[in-house]
Amino acid sequence: MNIEAISGAATVALASTIFFLLVAKFWSALSRTVGSGPLFPDSIMHEAAQRFRDELDRLSTSQSIYLGAALVFAVLFAAAYVLQAQQLFAGYPDWQLYLQLIFLAVAVVLATFQLGKTIVARRQVKFLRDANIAIGHQLLQISTGITQVFHDAATSAGIVDHVVIGQSGLYAINVVAKRARAGSSVRLHGNALQFSNSDNSESIVDIAARTRRLEKEFTELLGHKIRVRSVIAAPGWEITEQNNENHLLVNERNIGMLRGWKDSTDHLMNEDVEALKKEMTTRCRHSAATPEPQV
Repeated sequence: MNIEAISGAATVALASTIFFLLVAKFWSALSRTVGSGPLFPDSIMHEAAQRFRDELDRLSTSQSIYLGAALVFAVLFAAAYVLQAQQLFAGYPDWQLYLQLIFLAVAVVLATFQLGKTIVARRQVKFLRDANIAIGHQLLQISTGITQVFHDAATSAGIVDHVVIGQSGLYAINVVAKRARAGSSVRLHGNALQFSNSDNSESIVDIAARTRRLEKEFTELLGHKIRVRSVIAAPGWEITEQNNENHLLVNERNIGMLRGWKDSTDHLMNEDVEALKKEMTTRCRHSAATPEPQV
């Protein structure tokens, strides 16, 4: 094995690849900062899973950059090896060349780890995006002319995935996205979701806190007490049972059940509905800061 040839080729390839990564990352950051906003920010609302869409775009760009860097490294390494880049290290003792190779190997391992981490994160964000879109689209289908659906609604306690506002009541829909096998089921027991394919349960305390915060903010806005009903959506799962009257557990196929979950005290006056819609329009405009995704 020609240690000088390998060290020289790897050094040239790695230095060029690092330069490529720096330029690509800088250009990506510049593109996101300059001229990336919508042309009509005050008229464009958040779409379903907007924060996950944005995060998926960012991760897709990062993945492309890392894959491009891997290709650049391979091509330049082959070219430098053929062109006898060993002259860069002619006369160096072998221990220094092996030390150089160890450094290069560590850099390659770290880059590979970062690429793998990005691929895994992108896969998870894509799943979260699709789960939220599925619920958002179903909500749009069951909404009527006097009912409006808002997405990615920010509160001081976190992000509510979807908010439904209408004269018949207010609903905060939070999506719990987990991968389900065929026939998998979930039930709401107390303050936790229990999944049939796992011994672990998932607490809904944070979901309840976000719903209560939204209810408090709406109450302060209108100046009188109102109720925001909490709906938990688990797309892809079969719903078996629930014993918590404060939350309604649904999937993407039976989410229409929320229209029947109401009573006379949920009815709102026209002026209240309009005030709430105006407030949510301001919060959910594309010109507002896009909330960070909860992955």
